[in-house]
Amino acid sequence: MAGLLSIGIFLLIVVTLAKPTGLYIARAFDYSPTTLDRAFGWLEKPIMALSGIQKTNQTWKQYGLSLVFANAFMILVVYMIFRLQHLLPLNPGNIAAMEPTLAFNTAISFMTNTNLQHYSGESGMSYLAQMLAIVFLMFTAPATTLAAAMAFIRGLAGKPLGNFFVDMIRSITRILLPIAIVTSLLFVSQGVPQTLEPSVTAATMEGAEQHIARGPVGSFLAIKELGNNGGGFFGTNSAHPLENPTNLSNLLQMLLMMLVTTALPFAYGKMVGNRKQGLVLFCAMGVMFLVMIGASLAAESAGNPALGEIGMDSSQGSMEGKEARFGLEASSLYSVVTTASETGAVNTMHDTLTPLGGLVPLANMMLNTIYGGIGAGFMNVLMYAIIAVFIAGLMVGRTPEFLGKKIESREMKLIAIVLLVQPLLILVPSAIALMVYPETVSNPGFHGLTQVLYEFTSSAANNGSGFEGLGDNTPFWNMMTGAVMFFGRYIGVILLLAVAGSLLAKKPVPDSIGTFRTDQPLFGALFAGTVFVVGALTFFPFVVLGPIAEQLTLMP
Repeated sequence: MAGLLSIGIFLLIVVTLAKPTGLYIARAFDYSPTTLDRAFGWLEKPIMALSGIQKTNQTWKQYGLSLVFANAFMILVVYMIFRLQHLLPLNPGNIAAMEPTLAFNTAISFMTNTNLQHYSGESGMSYLAQMLAIVFLMFTAPATTLAAAMAFIRGLAGKPLGNFFVDMIRSITRILLPIAIVTSLLFVSQGVPQTLEPSVTAATMEGAEQHIARGPVGSFLAIKELGNNGGGFFGTNSAHPLENPTNLSNLLQMLLMMLVTTALPFAYGKMVGNRKQGLVLFCAMGVMFLVMIGASLAAESAGNPALGEIGMDSSQGSMEGKEARFGLEASSLYSVVTTASETGAVNTMHDTLTPLGGLVPLANMMLNTIYGGIGAGFMNVLMYAIIAVFIAGLMVGRTPEFLGKKIESREMKLIAIVLLVQPLLILVPSAIALMVYPETVSNPGFHGLTQVLYEFTSSAANNGSGFEGLGDNTPFWNMMTGAVMFFGRYIGVILLLAVAGSLLAKKPVPDSIGTFRTDQPLFGALFAGTVFVVGALTFFPFVVLGPIAEQLTLMP
């Protein structure tokens, strides 16, 4: 009962914070003069002056190219830091340089907001690399996609797309940095370390020596969760007692993961001048989110049927791989939150979830629209909203309209490409891995297929969590997942910016009696149905061969 009560408290806080945060985000990206310009101008103006940035509007091509080239430069810089970390200061553990393919994978992983880690943070990266490279990308990666989402929304609203560099700076100075500073202090108050001192050596009760890793974890942790990054300072991520020491720190982490993603529908409603439409999208995603939480709790509470057959007590559910201090409910909720928000942090090992319990985070990543990651996830939400309107138009034989603009063949062709890219990036590499490198999979059965499918789904959806039974720190896995992360991030973002540019160029169409209202509950139901139908048609056969088949083998 206490676990369910904590879930209720979490959901109540999320709903309470969503609207005011969304309205603040809309103001933060408003190009007309506001009081926020005076509040943050002292920081933004010198940055823009030194960088030569002008507050001029860009076309979708200019915006997209600015985004890609800026990100590519950042990837190159942090790659060099990873390769040279053994020569740089703040390396009290004398950690060696990263192997080239691992450095390639890690640089792309953090720049694409994925944070897939084929290394263990405390033993694979120096303090300088953690702070100068990783934390830097943990700010700039979510700022990139939040900026892109704002441009996309402006285009749908019939407004100029804005300037990528201005939007990225505002994402950091007005949203990410202030919240991260405050929550860093809150995490430190809960016992999360914040120090540059080396590891501590302690004597165990048996008389042996134990080396306890520490570092600047508090500042790392705040932006890790707020920016939907998810990469852990320690190898076990938020299951580590120094990265997630208390139930309060656990709750705060989940709230940070959901803060911006749940706020974006309200920011969207404000920016397009139809707040009710933003509320409809928020509620539709909320219903899907509750379904996922319920499914996860049911699966994990039922336990493992195979263990019950041999007489083991499963009254506490499946506690394998979970932290006893958090319990089943908080662990299951965290697994849903981290994949719905495309964060990728974990406080339980997803590889040890029951087959159906593991299917829930996998489904969240495949759909990538149940709130989704910061910025890019909401772009996917709006893409599915356009698809829903298009389907409704086909059913009544009328050219579909969205926010007063006709949805025609050019927009739908671009959206179709985006829809096809993700399954191709997941299924083709999965097939190659199973055929060419089966020895890297720890489980040869149905669970092994799920491990591989999960790795590439996590990469393509820019989530970063994993079924940790893979021997994935190899040149093949590093290069393949690196490529999947890169294309999974930038193809979708650029093509959706092209959709925004195309709609921006069209003349508005006045509403008529035949216009399908997108601010009514009917549209919310159609949107949710579109998400599940498209996702089911795309991935259902492979899900049947993985977690569903595994679940059937456990049944008596």
